[in-house]
Amino acid sequence: MCRNIRTLFNFAPPATEDEIRASALQFVRKLSGFASPSKANDAAFQRAVEEVSDAARRLLQSMQTVAPPRDREAVAIKARLKAQQRFA
Repeated sequence: MCRNIRTLFNFAPPATEDEIRASALQFVRKLSGFASPSKANDAAFQRAVEEVSDAARRLLQSMQTVAPPRDREAVAIKARLKAQQRFA
C-alpha cells in the first residue's frame, strides 16, 4: 500500500475534493508505475484518476459508522510523532 494514501473516512471536517483527488492520483500512479505519464498515455491516466475519484467519493458518501468523527489535527500530530520516532 502506498504510504501517501491516507484514510479519508470519518473525519471532522469531512474529506475535501482535493484530498479525494490526491488519493486517487496516488492510487493510479501506483497502479500504472508512472508518476507522470507520457503524452500518449495522459488521457487514459487522467480518465483513470477521475474514475477512481468518483468511486472514492461515492464510497465515502455511502459508508456509515456510529463512531464519533476523528479530529484531523490530533491524527496529524500522532503521525508526526510516529515519523519523528521512526526517522530519529
